[in-house]
Amino acid sequence: MTEKDPPGTPRNGAQPETDAAATAAAGEAGSPPGEAELQAKLAEIQARVAEKHEEFLRALAEVENVRRRAAQDVERARKYALEGFAQELLGVRDSLDQAAQVEISADTVEQMREGLGLTLRLLDSAFSRFHIETVSPEPGDRFDPESHQAVTTRESDQVEPNAVVEVVQKGYRLNDRLLRPAMVVVARAPAADGGGSGGAESA
Repeated sequence: MTEKDPPGTPRNGAQPETDAAATAAAGEAGSPPGEAELQAKLAEIQARVAEKHEEFLRALAEVENVRRRAAQDVERARKYALEGFAQELLGVRDSLDQAAQVEISADTVEQMREGLGLTLRLLDSAFSRFHIETVSPEPGDRFDPESHQAVTTRESDQVEPNAVVEVVQKGYRLNDRLLRPAMVVVARAPAADGGGSGGAESA
C-alpha cells in the first residue's frame, strides 16, 4: 500500500509559488539600473553643479564689489585727508589777510599785536584739534636726541652739562610721530682753567 503525500506537497521537486516570487524579486533588485534612471541621476548632478557655479559667480562678484569700494574709500581718504585741517587753517589765513590790510602807524601797532596774538591762538586751536603738539623744552631740561636736535653747544654754569640752554626753533609732534625736532643749544661744562669765554659756542 502506497503512502499518499500530504496535501500541498509539490510534486517532482517543484518549489512553492512563494519561493519563486521571492527569487524573481531578488533578481530584479540586483539588476543594474536602467538608462532612464541614469539619465535622471545625471540631470540631478548637473543641476547641482549649475547651482554651485551660480553661487560661486555671485560670491566672486561680491568680492569684486568689496575690493572696488575699498579702493574708492582709500582714494577718497588720500585725497581729502587734510580737508578738516585745511578748513581750520582758513580762519588763520583770513586773520592774516585782515592784518595785511592794516596800515602800519604808531596808532595801529597795538592793534596789529592783538591781531597777531589772535592768529596764533587760532593756529594753536587748529593744531590741538588735529593732535599736533609743540616740542619746546625749558632751559635746564635734559637733552633728548629723540625729539631735540642740537645746533650748537654753549658753556654754561646755570644748567647741567648736556641740558638745554636755549630753544632756537620749536619742534612739533603729530600724535606719536615727530614732525620736526626742536632746534636747541646744549650746555657744556665751563673750561677747567677758566681761560675761555663763558659765552663761547661751538658748532
